[in-house]
Amino acid sequence: MSVLQEISPSVRSIKPLQSTPIALRAEQIREELKQGVKKPFREVIDVAWGDAQGAGIKPLTFVRQVLAACLYPQLLDSNRLPTDVKQKARGLLSECHGGSMGSYTDLPGIPQVAREISEYIARRDGGDPPKTGNIFISPGSQWALQNILNLLVHGHGEVRSGVLTPIPCHVTTIESLHSLGGVSVPYYLSEEHGWELQMEELNRALEYAKQVCAPVALYVVNPGNPPGHVQSKKSIQDVIRFALEKRLFLLVDEVYQDCVYADNVEFVSYKKVLAEMGPPFSDTVELASFHSASKGFLGEAGLRGGYVELVNMDPDVIKYACTIFSKDTAPTPGQIALSVLANPPRLGDPSYPLYEMETQQMQTMIKANVRRVHEVLDSLPGISCQPVEGGAFAFPRVDLPPKALQKAKEMGMEPDTFYCLRLLEESGAFITPGCEYGQKEGTYHIRYTLLNDIMLMEVCAINHILINCRHF
Repeated sequence: MSVLQEISPSVRSIKPLQSTPIALRAEQIREELKQGVKKPFREVIDVAWGDAQGAGIKPLTFVRQVLAACLYPQLLDSNRLPTDVKQKARGLLSECHGGSMGSYTDLPGIPQVAREISEYIARRDGGDPPKTGNIFISPGSQWALQNILNLLVHGHGEVRSGVLTPIPCHVTTIESLHSLGGVSVPYYLSEEHGWELQMEELNRALEYAKQVCAPVALYVVNPGNPPGHVQSKKSIQDVIRFALEKRLFLLVDEVYQDCVYADNVEFVSYKKVLAEMGPPFSDTVELASFHSASKGFLGEAGLRGGYVELVNMDPDVIKYACTIFSKDTAPTPGQIALSVLANPPRLGDPSYPLYEMETQQMQTMIKANVRRVHEVLDSLPGISCQPVEGGAFAFPRVDLPPKALQKAKEMGMEPDTFYCLRLLEESGAFITPGCEYGQKEGTYHIRYTLLNDIMLMEVCAINHILINCRHF
């Protein structure tokens, strides 16, 4: 019997990413450019992913100084680092076995990091710091989500577990659910209303779910990825009421909580709203809130550090969560990045002026990109873009001509995948297609990052190709 025959049907059902052929072609083009092949452009510009440093943004100095001191403790005896950097590094190393970053850490992580995350949540939401035993550190927010899905989802038997998932939504989440044998039940965000989450659609999705699975959870992304919508407090209250009434576990991805750009819009955590609503909501609704050092202004995607806080989960179930998370503790550098995320320099600290300047510069750049992208894209024929309120991406809609749709069909591609390949071939812009994240039938989108200060070049490229795509 071959290995292929032994592979789980749920794993076999995982579809290849729509962006894979585009990424492979981008790498081929990079090699062709190195070999001197003439192209209409000089380089491939990757604006597909939310990788801040991959987009050319420099890491925050404080993060790297703390990492440097932990990796090379001899720096603690020099005058090359600010005193608050040394103090933080010494505290972290004191809770590493042998005083070394190269040792195994406690499960589920360095105790100081869990304490700092608890205090960070208390500063953000008010109230007492949560128990560190309800906070689990992992190699990333998606890794943590996979672990929680392991607790909730049953992929075998007559009735499989289902999770209501937003459309559009990052494909990693949906594939994680499918790999466990669970059912992803889509609810569509309203593009016409700025990608708003609407309760009528949640109710429709739940009624459909009852026909095909046993719905156990509702997954929410706030701020949205990829559409960039930020939920209002009222919207969050409505979702919490829905979760209580329908007995659904809330899975809330809040990794872009520090990235809100629109005027008169602010991020409010689900946990804070839940606490303010009081009983029976505050002591009944089960909630998992995810955050990461990979996203936002920290942007340390390669260090692999995230966490989840569990609220109102049964202590007996938390014991199983401890077991699951003990298998994949985050790498120590990722935990140190989380330490900085949760406890950055504060006013009066030696590192504060530089830290504040660097984060403000990044925020100013992204806000400028958001403003330019919306203004320019909405001025182009055939493209419309809802206002981006937060997150790291724009998700404009593209009106493709019939010839392009026919050509895509002939090539066996989704229309927006075909469109993105044309963009790559003719402009060097590597952008991902909307079909990878889900979209209403008959609509086509593209997603690209806002974490790049050369966005206007990409907008011009899109304009050029859009005009020419009328002649497919």
